[in-house]
Amino acid sequence: MRPLALRALVWTGAVAVLLGTLALYNQPGFLVTLADQLWSCF
Repeated sequence: MRPLALRALVWTGAVAVLLGTLALYNQPGFLVTLADQLWSCF
């Protein structure tokens, strides 16, 4: 039973990260800021 709970926790965390990323992509200002920061590294 313990490995099943661990697997469910990992999947829940992965889904939360993906949903958070999707939510950030809906904000155009965030994307512009991210692109500017990435561009300034080079």
